[in-house]
Amino acid sequence: MNWTLEVVIVPVTDLDRAKKFYADQLGFTVDHDTVISDDARIIQLTPPGSGCSIVIGKGAVPDMPPGSLKGLQLVVPDIERARAQLVERGVDVSEIQVLGVNPSPTPHPMDNVGFVFFADPDGNSWGVQQISSRA
Repeated sequence: MNWTLEVVIVPVTDLDRAKKFYADQLGFTVDHDTVISDDARIIQLTPPGSGCSIVIGKGAVPDMPPGSLKGLQLVVPDIERARAQLVERGVDVSEIQVLGVNPSPTPHPMDNVGFVFFADPDGNSWGVQQISSRA
């Protein structure tokens, strides 16, 4: 039986600001933006190629302190290209960091060990790792 992770709730302060960041700056697809009532709204966004989405919202999502989600991770086939896209879109992203040593030979020296890091406007933190075999 497969157990797939499909949605992660990301706590934010301002839904429109967060939607703009995730859609316009990170390039996530807006799957839906549903207003349930004056006090409830859900926005689902999905990173390109991902089987897991994020949800930002109010009223209909768990109440968590904005910025409290740390260590979310995206995987890309090319960390240099991914970092360049983030910089081009105005994301404050770290330089590429090598963390660890490849456990076995890989086609690219950054595979498995190349990372960049950034945070959304509320301080929720993200890492991006290169794993080209998942391209």
